[in-house]
Amino acid sequence: MKVLVIDIGGSNIKILATGQPDRIKIPSGDMFTPQQLVPLVIENAKGWEYEAISIGFPGVVKNGKIVADPVNMGMGWREFDFASAFGCPVKIINDAAMQALGSYEGGKLLFMGFGTGLGTAMVYEDLILPLEGGHLPFKLATFETHVGNGAMKKLGKPKWKEHVYQTIAHFNHCFQPDQIVLGGGNSKLLDNIPDNCRLGSNKNAFTGGFRLWEKSYKY
Repeated sequence: MKVLVIDIGGSNIKILATGQPDRIKIPSGDMFTPQQLVPLVIENAKGWEYEAISIGFPGVVKNGKIVADPVNMGMGWREFDFASAFGCPVKIINDAAMQALGSYEGGKLLFMGFGTGLGTAMVYEDLILPLEGGHLPFKLATFETHVGNGAMKKLGKPKWKEHVYQTIAHFNHCFQPDQIVLGGGNSKLLDNIPDNCRLGSNKNAFTGGFRLWEKSYKY
């Protein structure tokens, strides 16, 4: 099956289709809506062949449906009919979960994406489990408020890294994964990669989007 993968972010939308050598990046922004997304994707993917679409969405997705509009983009995502708009079957999954699936190599995998906030998900065999781990309480706030971009700017990189290592240790103890994949742009700033961890790649999001159509996953 030829699949178009759409990875939605607060700054950019990234797309890639089966058999294409390079992804295309499309600017988004804090007022970006699905009504803007569809024609931009169709235009930029002109000439690409695809019969189905995977969408990685930066928010809560349940049973393949967006539960709420994202806090860092425009409105209208929750009720939007992507399949009708694109004219083909569409699967929607949390963006961290899509990266986790693309990173999966067996066993019980925990994905932690350090970027604007903290994206978390687990994969075990055919089960994809999106998590909202960044919203768990930590030091009178949440993990996300201590390891997101805002914390790095406010506290400086040394203190931010200290919080990141503490967060990884807490999640490792809590979820007992076989391996942790550290994704997101900020994971590359870490000086040392903890035991039981490896760095991921943003390309894994596309791998996850392609895999989503290869067999029946529970998510």
